Amino acid sequence: MHITVIGTGYVGLVTGACFAEFGVEVTCVDVDKTKIENLKKGIIPIYEPGLENIVEKNFKAGRLHFTTDIKSAVEQALVVFLAVGTPPKADGSPDMSFYQKAAKDVAEAMNGYKVLVTKSTVPVGTGKWLKEFVHEQQKTKTNFGVASNPEFLREGAAIDDFMRPDRVVIGSNEEDAIAIMKDLYRPLYLIETPIVITSLEAAELTKYAANAFLATKITFINEIANLCDAIGCDVHDVARGMGMDNRIGRKFLHPGPGYGGSCFPKDTRALTTVADQFGVETLIVDAVVEANERQRQAMVPKIEKLVGDFKGKQIGVLGLSFKPQTDDMRESPAIDIIKAMIERGAKVKAYDPVAMEEAKHCLPDIEYACDEYEVIEGADALVIITEWNEFRALDMEKVKSLLKAPKIADLRNIYEPEVMRALGFEYVGVGR
Repeated sequence: MHITVIGTGYVGLVTGACFAEFGVEVTCVDVDKTKIENLKKGIIPIYEPGLENIVEKNFKAGRLHFTTDIKSAVEQALVVFLAVGTPPKADGSPDMSFYQKAAKDVAEAMNGYKVLVTKSTVPVGTGKWLKEFVHEQQKTKTNFGVASNPEFLREGAAIDDFMRPDRVVIGSNEEDAIAIMKDLYRPLYLIETPIVITSLEAAELTKYAANAFLATKITFINEIANLCDAIGCDVHDVARGMGMDNRIGRKFLHPGPGYGGSCFPKDTRALTTVADQFGVETLIVDAVVEANERQRQAMVPKIEKLVGDFKGKQIGVLGLSFKPQTDDMRESPAIDIIKAMIERGAKVKAYDPVAMEEAKHCLPDIEYACDEYEVIEGADALVIITEWNEFRALDMEKVKSLLKAPKIADLRNIYEPEVMRALGFEYVGVGR
């Protein structure tokens, strides 16, 4: 089978590379000529562990191709994935202009039966729109199928998520399209991956619903953490007791400065706009969005209580990306927290293992360090915002000697309060 993936962003590139790893013939298409030429040279535009090796391996093997020629790519494919960006507009609804342009280009290039698959996160009803739109735009009238195949990739673990997913959701109202999609995912049958077949609309909604629920779990435990701070107990004890209930589960019960990234903020807002269009209230999701914004701001007085007046203080920050194992700065809590400290008169020096180049676009007014200890040297306090593994076992005697004052605000709770205080640190966490 030959497939084409339109868009070589995070989702498109991972999807194309992983299908090629399964032995499928894949052509990845993008309008950005520079990006395509770089991909041919093995230069990956995103940071994702393991992706570079898979791209290089399958490109050399001749299974993975990169081009800007959408016409030829569509003509030779049986399945065409639409994996272009749908960034949020000011009102929270997704900007569908890239998707619509890609759909038009695909329609005009069609030369026979194909399954058009939406991989991008799109509003409910997009599949139905796609069917009608492509039929109108076709230069050569031909039959085709439409399906929705939402992605559930975690940044930093995307390769494993694709190769060993919890489930594969295929939404379509057409038996031929479903059969072809099931055949495409046949390599996953060996590990007994559940294949969930739904309607187009249900598959489109599943993506939003899943991310909104995960965002809700994060926000809920953050609120419980704030209550623990007021009561004087440890949120980790509460989360452990909750998570052992199989109906709740242990995952995503880790308090911190709020969720960020390319998915949760965008998809929670988009879900509320979808609901508005159908005249349905989303009181829980609305509250999650608001509470997450408040959680970021709540970190600032926590740090201020530790260091006193920010004016003239040097603050060392470890971690800038919204989560470990990615350079993604989109909606990162670090941005709001650092800007708030600067507005209050602080000077900030920061370090992140991979995200500093990206961070310079949104945080141009701070100093960047070469490593974690350069951040700490001479600082009035250390603030940990992203829980990279290399920050989990710092030499605390060295940290203490380098800091101007032994003060740590650990916004990811990667250290134990009792141990830190026994070492002589003034230490604050979240809900501890």
